[in-house]
Amino acid sequence: MFIFIVILENAMKDQRIGRAMGVCKKVVSAFSYSWKKKRELKDVQKRMNLPEHSLKTECPTRWGSRQAMISRVLEQQKAIADVLYNDTKNRHLTPSWQDIDVLEAINKSLSPLVEFTDALSGEQYVSVSFVKPTLHLFNTSILAVQEDDTDLAKSIKQKIVGYLNEKYNDAPTQELLDMASALDPRFKLTYVSEDMRGSIEKRLSSEMKTVMEKASERAVTPADDTDAAAATAPKKKKALGSFFKPVTEGTASTSTALQPDQDKAIALELQSYLQAGTLDTEADPLEWWKVSQQFYPRLSNLARRHLCIPATSSSSERVFITGGNVVTCLRSSLKPDQVNRLVFLAKNL
Repeated sequence: MFIFIVILENAMKDQRIGRAMGVCKKVVSAFSYSWKKKRELKDVQKRMNLPEHSLKTECPTRWGSRQAMISRVLEQQKAIADVLYNDTKNRHLTPSWQDIDVLEAINKSLSPLVEFTDALSGEQYVSVSFVKPTLHLFNTSILAVQEDDTDLAKSIKQKIVGYLNEKYNDAPTQELLDMASALDPRFKLTYVSEDMRGSIEKRLSSEMKTVMEKASERAVTPADDTDAAAATAPKKKKALGSFFKPVTEGTASTSTALQPDQDKAIALELQSYLQAGTLDTEADPLEWWKVSQQFYPRLSNLARRHLCIPATSSSSERVFITGGNVVTCLRSSLKPDQVNRLVFLAKNL
């Protein structure tokens, strides 16, 4: 979640970024702790026809607060310079044109991440299948180096893309993201690399087969219960003709005989799904699977298993914050069981 902080901490090795961020924080602090400067800022905003917005302070534990602080300083730079020019004690805090250029490069590089991160942090819709498409979009267009970018902007973009690609580069994570993307009818195999498509199709077939086996085991369980009940019932006398009945094939041979049919059904269902047209990117894949469950019964079970995974840790962080709001200094003696119930009610009512 804290991609901004990690990337900027790595980029802070550049003296230009370190100086610009230091000036930005000092400017915000000067206006935050002075009611007089706040009043003067509002007067200047009205005179210059600027939005009457207050400056934002960075909070290390609040997502995107650093970028929001930079964006607000850039928006109000003329008003800030006017107020500080008349203050002899704090005139030195006025950002120079070099600092403004650095802040603009940071803001231009980090702004796209805000919208995408907010979208990926939702809880009421599918998000995990968007990770691969988002990474592809970052690499090819949004964070791609442009000709008019400054050297600093290019460096920041390259560090962002490099960090994201490295973060999701391990094989298990890639396979999970490919499976989630393949099971989303909006994307399917569009964002799966060519050399991985065959293995993803095999993985889908294997998991579909596992789903069928588990379903058959659950179907057999009631029969076992019936047999157990029959064993406790009074034993009936066998007729003489029952000894001359031909012996039926066992369960193992039956399952072996049905194996080719199962493999054929799995292959047909998978190919039918992959060859069908993709869904609109703004449509709800869960609604689509609800309607199409009768056509793809095995794949729908896999979709239910994979598409419920959240793309970020935001949901668990929100629960943790809710727990902190419940267990305050005045309620520090609550028992864990009671805390669990209060957090559950706070998140579900």
